[in-house]
Amino acid sequence: MDQLSINQKVFIRRSDGRVHLAGIIKLEGGSSNLVTVEWLEGHTVRGKELPLELVVLMNPQIFEAPRCSGALANQTASIPPRSRKQRLMAGSFLPRVPPTIVPPNRQDGVVIQVERLRRQREQRRELQSRARQVREKVKSQDPGNPDWEIARMIRLQRLQMDSQPVKSRSSEGPPKEHQIVVCVRKRPLRRKELEARELDVVSIPSKDMLVVHEPRKHVNLVKFLDNHSFRFDYVFDEDCSNATVYEFTARPLIRHVFEGGMATCFAYGQTGSGKTHTMGGQFVGRQQSSLGGIYAMATKDVFDNLASPAYASLKLSVSCSFFEIYGSRVYDLLRPGKPQLRVLEDGNQQVQVVGLTENPVKKTADVLALLELGNSVRTSGQTSANSKSSRSHAVFQIALRSSTNERLHGKFSLIDLAGNERGADNSSADRLTRLEGSEINKSLLVLKECIRALGRQSAHLPFRGSKLTQVLRDSFIGGKKVKTCMIAMISPGLHSVEHTLNTLRYADRVKELTVDCVTPKRLINPLASVPNIFFKSQNQSDYPYASSNSLPSEAIQSQDGSNTTNDLNRSQEEQTHNSGRHLTQKKNAQEASQMLAKSLARFRGRNIP
Repeated sequence: MDQLSINQKVFIRRSDGRVHLAGIIKLEGGSSNLVTVEWLEGHTVRGKELPLELVVLMNPQIFEAPRCSGALANQTASIPPRSRKQRLMAGSFLPRVPPTIVPPNRQDGVVIQVERLRRQREQRRELQSRARQVREKVKSQDPGNPDWEIARMIRLQRLQMDSQPVKSRSSEGPPKEHQIVVCVRKRPLRRKELEARELDVVSIPSKDMLVVHEPRKHVNLVKFLDNHSFRFDYVFDEDCSNATVYEFTARPLIRHVFEGGMATCFAYGQTGSGKTHTMGGQFVGRQQSSLGGIYAMATKDVFDNLASPAYASLKLSVSCSFFEIYGSRVYDLLRPGKPQLRVLEDGNQQVQVVGLTENPVKKTADVLALLELGNSVRTSGQTSANSKSSRSHAVFQIALRSSTNERLHGKFSLIDLAGNERGADNSSADRLTRLEGSEINKSLLVLKECIRALGRQSAHLPFRGSKLTQVLRDSFIGGKKVKTCMIAMISPGLHSVEHTLNTLRYADRVKELTVDCVTPKRLINPLASVPNIFFKSQNQSDYPYASSNSLPSEAIQSQDGSNTTNDLNRSQEEQTHNSGRHLTQKKNAQEASQMLAKSLARFRGRNIP
């Protein structure tokens, strides 16, 4: 770089191979070593940046070894010169040979860059070839499956899980004694789904947790799995029978009914998820066998407890009623012609179903006869998901009354809810089907709000929002005398993953908010004590759901070390701590209200001390 200077003329090589002179206008040393030159081409001044190496190759005469300096010439000039004859004899007088010019290297920056791109292209093609071979090898392991990539990712996910499903009560210990119990049951794939190579996207790693593998795509169209984890009281896989589900859900409520309480057990889920199969029993062709359903098993346990010495002294009688709620109308399923009934409130503000038939029963066979009669006239229809879909809420009630004064001692309501559906799935249906779907979804939303209010011990219950909650009013009012069990039914198929997630979020919402504190337990924010009318945390969502990468309760477990997010099993110490925290929250809310009032007053020009 020291041999070069500004405005010095050097030879350069153009991209098209031409060589000509150009003037140096800029020199950059250091790590870059760039030389900027310009030349006149016609009436246009052009320029170019060249590496120093290319300038050296094109101009070797500039960088030759320097000649002897003047001082050295003066020193040698003092030596007497030799004659021509002496020099010829010494052999030092040789004919002058012109200097050889090293031809410049034609591999300039463009050629080097093209070579580098060629090598990269070859490496990329080699990697693509290897990936194609691996892809074909994996695809051959699952021939004929269009979703083989998703199936492979799900298999890899399940290899990392230890499956521990619910087996029996003897192996799991005593049932959980909660006011609200939320369970999830996964139905097996149907024969049509197996023939269509439908994928099972629901995994159950433990008895109280399940993972939904939702297929997604990145922006570059690369497929991946979004894993949604949920935790409930019990999770039943496709191998669990109706008897196993009954052992953990409805059977613990029988003793509560004999102790004078109100119990409710209902099945919730999308159309075709197995609600009627769980509550009513298995279908044999077009007919339903009521022997293996929760209805029949609960009735059998009621008569067994009625004959036991512990409750024989109560002298109780058993009566059953069976009715359906279709839209906003109530029909009696045990009377000929299925007449419509009216739902009214009496003078004591008790909801009464006028004209509802309560048939006294003496044994299990009498109840099975009533169930077969009611199921044969229940309203059903054909939807996009199920050829025989229940379009009404079926309510089967077992009432225990005193034999002496006919006073109600306890009531057990078993409800087979109609399947929830999205409006997008009914876009091609007729007007009647769409109206049915809207009424079903409306009643299910009101039912969720009532269960939330029951879990929070709220003073207000919005039971008048639908006929379903209005009829079940006595199942929500009564404090500790009321217990509820929800069985969320899900379909494991890939095409039902959105319905499955909606059902699980509904159930998670119900269980998550059944705590003593009004503020959701999932919030981890120091300002969470301020009411929502003054502040809303960014971490709070109107529809919270479990994270796709971790369990929803990991963050809370790491802080308080208590149960999971939607677990209701609280100790006495936790209740005491919660009561103190409620007082602190109430005080903070009052302070926030006063601060807000002062701010509004100052804004309006008033002065509040």
